[in-house]
Amino acid sequence: MAENLVIVESPTKAKTIEKFLGKEYLVKSSFGHVRDLPKKGLGVDVKHDFTPTYEVAEDKKKIVEELKKLAGKAKRVWLASDEDREGEAIAWHLSQVLNLDVNTTHRIVFHEITKNAITKAVANPRIVNINLVNAQQARRILDRLVGFELSPVLWRKVKPSLSAGRVQSVAVRLIVQREREIINFKGGDFYRTTAIFTVKNQEGNNFRFKAELNHRFKSLEETKTFLNTCIGAQYHVASIEKKPAHRSPSAPFTTSTLQQEAGRKLGFSVSQTMSIAQRLYEAGLITYMRTDSVNLSDDAMSAIKSVITDLFGSKSYHKRIYKTKSKGAQEAHEAIRPSYIERQHIEGSPQEKKLYHLIWNRTVASQMSDALLERTVIDIAVSSCDKKFIAKGEVIVDEGFLKLYGESSTALDEETDKGDNNLLLPPVTVGTELYNERIETTQRFDQRPPRFSEATLVKHLEELGIGRPSTYAPTISTIINRGYVVKEDRDGVERKYLQLTLQNGQITEKELTEITGTEKAKLFSTNIGILVNDYLESHFPAILDYNFTAKVEEEFDDIAKGELAWDEMIRRFYQPFHQSVTTAEKEEGSFASSQQRSLGTDPVSGKQVYARIGRFGPMVQIGESGDENNKPKYASLRAGQLIETITLDEALKLFALPRLLGEYEGKTVTIGVGRFGPYIRHDGKFVSLPQTENPYTIQLDKAIELIEEKRKKDREKVLKLFPEDEKLQLLNGRWGAYISYDGVNYKLPKNSDINLLSYDEIMKLVEQQKAEGETSVKKRTNKRMVKTKK
Repeated sequence: MAENLVIVESPTKAKTIEKFLGKEYLVKSSFGHVRDLPKKGLGVDVKHDFTPTYEVAEDKKKIVEELKKLAGKAKRVWLASDEDREGEAIAWHLSQVLNLDVNTTHRIVFHEITKNAITKAVANPRIVNINLVNAQQARRILDRLVGFELSPVLWRKVKPSLSAGRVQSVAVRLIVQREREIINFKGGDFYRTTAIFTVKNQEGNNFRFKAELNHRFKSLEETKTFLNTCIGAQYHVASIEKKPAHRSPSAPFTTSTLQQEAGRKLGFSVSQTMSIAQRLYEAGLITYMRTDSVNLSDDAMSAIKSVITDLFGSKSYHKRIYKTKSKGAQEAHEAIRPSYIERQHIEGSPQEKKLYHLIWNRTVASQMSDALLERTVIDIAVSSCDKKFIAKGEVIVDEGFLKLYGESSTALDEETDKGDNNLLLPPVTVGTELYNERIETTQRFDQRPPRFSEATLVKHLEELGIGRPSTYAPTISTIINRGYVVKEDRDGVERKYLQLTLQNGQITEKELTEITGTEKAKLFSTNIGILVNDYLESHFPAILDYNFTAKVEEEFDDIAKGELAWDEMIRRFYQPFHQSVTTAEKEEGSFASSQQRSLGTDPVSGKQVYARIGRFGPMVQIGESGDENNKPKYASLRAGQLIETITLDEALKLFALPRLLGEYEGKTVTIGVGRFGPYIRHDGKFVSLPQTENPYTIQLDKAIELIEEKRKKDREKVLKLFPEDEKLQLLNGRWGAYISYDGVNYKLPKNSDINLLSYDEIMKLVEQQKAEGETSVKKRTNKRMVKTKK
């Protein structure tokens, strides 16, 4: 038996650390937290200083028992959970359940899982930092109090089965506010004017370049007037300005900047980034991924200098010390960097390689020289008016850090004419005459505020001082899982715009079309998210106040520094909060029912049309709810439709389904819409309608085509039938052939030849899997598919 027991959170981390320690050390994993507040009940004694009651999770009892036995036999126990508040709390909880003396048990921490870091940590143990534990405990208790007391209020006043959280509710508020800014946006249009000029270069060839007018016209009439003045005008270089410029590299990654950059450059979600980073850390490839520090250790700085010198030469190295700006940052920690700077490439999944490469490049580039540029601005005078065209160019004199960490995308914004874009400008002097090839004026439109992506939401939360590195990923996951926010792509809409061109003394005008408003992986507030936000804003303004939420985070930091008692902090928060809950509970009526929106009058029935939240979600209603003689008609809103913006025409269209298209094979064909979207119904069977088809306009011939396509797929699915028993089939699924018997699915052995398998052999496989409980059970009913397990 090893003399030393080392306990970490994850088995991967345990395996990595075990490689660096000798035989005297046994490394075991606690598999995360071993105990927490109970799932049922409050678990906090409000009347006695908010004392929490913790219990060991059911799935952790065996792990705790094993660790107890090992701890009892070991001479020393080392608690080696992560170096943050969460990790400190895990170490403290372990000391409690394993009956270890918290004042003498060795606590070791490290920024990276390397031999040097582990050896150093073992040589310098400390005890559990109870201030950090209390900071985590305060956050956990505060969030439990908010969720436990606020959620029942939402059930009664808004809709059953809702829940609320402190940081999550603020995140939803940001998204709802942005949605309303977009709804209320009143954009205008303007006309942007560019010109193509040519001039002879030193070799006698024409040099073609682009310039933009220093004025944007507000109307078509102004635009035409200007173009008319340009007919026959002369153009010359009025002034030239050249300025040296430089661009500096960004600081090494913190948690939030890694999440933002991985989202922008790699398309990773916040939770995906953290999951991949966790794997890289536990494999000993990067330093700890939850940090708000931009510091680099002296050893790391020295290694980076060597790498830069070897790859790019000593002139490319420039030592930089970065200062962390975020509130509550711990300067003693390090930024996220490779554990071994000299390791440029790693083994792993494609995603792990991409994220590691991003971290490596950012880390090394942070210590490289500036990129040196030369920026040139040429003013071009127009003989017929006082306006001028301006050409801007930029030349990279020395790439510096851009050799390693430049922009991966060369995409231009929507207003840039890619064909004419050129950063190089001609070698001209003041007074040089220029030939105007053409002038083009294009109608452009003011841009509405952008919706948040996961990355931009994280950036905004950080700027407001809300949340900390470890909270961003679970916050975003929670608001999506609760249905308050959806993350999705949405198609843009077609928009017409005008373009006027002056060429060869002639002005031409044409109408063009473009797609605008396309959204990719953006966060959209849902109807229920908006309703919950409005209720919380009106009844619990402190919970949604940005400054208040940021102040709570600062108080957690004060607890971590030992400057504030955790129970006092909770008491100051809880008393006014609990009073607000009590007041809200006494109010009569439902908030949701009072928020219905009148859309107008149904032209057919003459009844009022409303949009509101109903028992099964957002819907529109024709008629009054209390009218027993003429009960109202209801229709669910479609995905993406909001109660705040749906129009009367859009609402009435929802009542157009189900639509009768006609008959096929003597049976009616109808189009309906259900929980999973629009569908075709024929002969008691359903065919999902593709997204490319509009349920309101699809015709009978197309519906028949889709019905036959579905039948063909169903026929191809059946590989073999058995006359001995009609309940037995061999079917073709997504992952190959499988057995279906009496509505239950069973596996076939790999590389099975279905033509050689007899009825008896297949039934033997069914019985074996039944006995072993290895069935993949999918029992079909007429209404839905129900998954069960043995």
